[in-house]
Amino acid sequence: MTEPAISSPKSNGAAETLIRMRHIKRVYVTDELETHALSDVHLDVGRGEYVAISGPSGCGKTTLLSILGLLDSPTDGDYQLAGKSVSGLPPSERAQVRNQQIGFIFQAFNLVGDLTVFENVELPLTYRRGAAAIDVKERRDRVIDALTRVGMAHRTKHYPAQLSGGQQQRVAVARAVAGEPAILLADEPTGNLDSQNSEAVMGLLQELHRGGATICMVTHDARYVRHADRSVHLFDGRVANESAREIVSS
Repeated sequence: MTEPAISSPKSNGAAETLIRMRHIKRVYVTDELETHALSDVHLDVGRGEYVAISGPSGCGKTTLLSILGLLDSPTDGDYQLAGKSVSGLPPSERAQVRNQQIGFIFQAFNLVGDLTVFENVELPLTYRRGAAAIDVKERRDRVIDALTRVGMAHRTKHYPAQLSGGQQQRVAVARAVAGEPAILLADEPTGNLDSQNSEAVMGLLQELHRGGATICMVTHDARYVRHADRSVHLFDGRVANESAREIVSS
């Protein structure tokens, strides 16, 4: 039996593997119907890499991102994040990994309406407990730093309803990076924005990437795939092909 192709980091020999997926399957069962959302997916992502996950509607993009973010579990296969297998972790440990190592940027922003911009960005940091706990001063410093990076430090006391869609997404990006995660997962981050704000958010993600951030972005828009180092194209729940924007010779 032929081993499926493995979608791997840029072949410059330098990138540490942050994400390693092997034989990932996800089957949803409803009544007597089985839906194979993902079938034998292999994926590697290097630390500091920017990967775009693309493909037609229903191909498994969001399912794959949900598994990457530990919001869902594979039916079969192994997922290692930073060298640790996370496929079978109990819910409490999964929540801890999500909070400390993964930053989420959603299409719908998912800001809390009755919290200020500052409080929205700070919120995930308040859930850290034990050795990972962050004191009030450090939380404040991280929030201000994150908001400064996205150009929203002047809006700390505003509420989401007082912001434009583009500004809300910038706050969502700040919330994602404030926790200094190992990886940023972006699910159609420009889906609710006009073209001008979409380009601004994509520019912001590029800036974060240049600063060392590891990013996996799901997008259906071919215009935004070009921003990534590498594109992974899904079709019928499988990695159909991949292409690198630039291959650096060793």
